[in-house]
Amino acid sequence: MEGSRWAWAEVDLGAVARNVRTMKARIAPGTLFMAVVKADGYGHGAVRIARAALVAGADRLGVATVDEALALRDARIDAPVLLLSEPPIASASTLVERTITPSVQSREFAEALGRAAAAHGVVAPFHLKVDTGMNRAGVPHEDASDFLESLAGLPALALEGVFTHFACADVPGDWEQAQQMQRFSDSVGEMRARGIRPGVVHAANSAATILRPETHLDMVRCGIVVYGLHPAPSTHGLVELEPAMSVKARVTRVARVPMGAGVSYGMIWHASSPTMIVTLPLGYADGVRRGLSNRMRVLIGGRECSQVGRICMDQLMVEAPRAGTISPGDEAVVVGRQGALGISMEEQAATLDTIDYEVACGYGARLPRVYVGE
Repeated sequence: MEGSRWAWAEVDLGAVARNVRTMKARIAPGTLFMAVVKADGYGHGAVRIARAALVAGADRLGVATVDEALALRDARIDAPVLLLSEPPIASASTLVERTITPSVQSREFAEALGRAAAAHGVVAPFHLKVDTGMNRAGVPHEDASDFLESLAGLPALALEGVFTHFACADVPGDWEQAQQMQRFSDSVGEMRARGIRPGVVHAANSAATILRPETHLDMVRCGIVVYGLHPAPSTHGLVELEPAMSVKARVTRVARVPMGAGVSYGMIWHASSPTMIVTLPLGYADGVRRGLSNRMRVLIGGRECSQVGRICMDQLMVEAPRAGTISPGDEAVVVGRQGALGISMEEQAATLDTIDYEVACGYGARLPRVYVGE
């Protein structure tokens, strides 16, 4: 990898496996575990993450788009794959052909899926998405049973599961969370009362899997924790996770600049004294957000360096510490550990007033990945 570029993301598949096993230990035997690998495995690489998670005990995989599901099938991953949102009607035949299970929330898509399944001489499984208050996707909870009964005339469809998604699972004691869970329980209870078998009933995301055992039901859906990142401050101290991704680069240039010299676009930083400026070959096109300019740390030679000047599309600059020597080719760490020091995605997310999910996905933009720990 270094022969083509001096910047990369290092992904520890052993850490992924350990995170999966850690989370599985929190659920009851027989409860299914879905590893969510959408957004190209939150920037970590969906195919390699999926394989590591399945070996570690994941039962199913979750994705957001048809193309994400097809990438898994093209890699010869034959584990059950669930599309967590209803896809376009035009994809119905492809889903049947490639044994990809969709979510359903509309009659129009259900009919298209049924026609495609009948044309292929098979029965297509689906999961009903129930909206219990997030108001983003799904059949309204009070209409779920009626909706399922309306599909009775589509014999090539089979209800495999029913699920909802929580908006506030990461907030301990949240009233909205309790309301969503009650609505979901009532909805599933009504299905059963009408003789509808809901199949695999699932609701828990990563935060709920840690904080709310009562939501585990038949399956949990874990995303961010698989990658060793916490879903919220409220889960710290409750589970030990290992961040799987480090972001690294090699120094391309070291140059002395005089006092008063500016660095990078807009000259928003000037040297307060003669200093050494170190250039690294990665920038916001690689996920190092421009909003971190003059606000982030970098580790070189086991020492902290301050990033200075505006982060560019392909490069960023740091000020070398006064002691020691930095040379072209030295390894720098933007995320991860070097010696006794570490920089986390959560730290960068806090600086940006965002969440570690967004930071992780950003680092998947262009950086080549190097996999370790298999």
